[in-house]
Amino acid sequence: MRRDIFQAIADPTRRAIITLIALQAMTPNAIAENFHTTRQSVSKHLRILTECELLKQEQKGREIYYSLQVEKMKEIDKWMDQFRKIWETSFDQLDKVLLTMKKQKK
Repeated sequence: MRRDIFQAIADPTRRAIITLIALQAMTPNAIAENFHTTRQSVSKHLRILTECELLKQEQKGREIYYSLQVEKMKEIDKWMDQFRKIWETSFDQLDKVLLTMKKQKK
């Protein structure tokens, strides 16, 4: 079953895993050392992130390394961009109101 990337990032542990491996690829054991949970639980999170194509696996010798698929993160950013524009407009309007209030106090 292919999962939706938004389902994947909805979980705080999976977001923490993404943050952890954003800079360098890591083995499942190295990832699990950063969490107070079982290795099996971390493996489940890694499987979900891999199914969503947010992570990729690379075999190096006997170890499997997980790394972030940066291109897939752009899909999240693209979706967020529509809200970013709304927020920026709202903040601009708030700035104008606050400036007007400040001028009225003087």
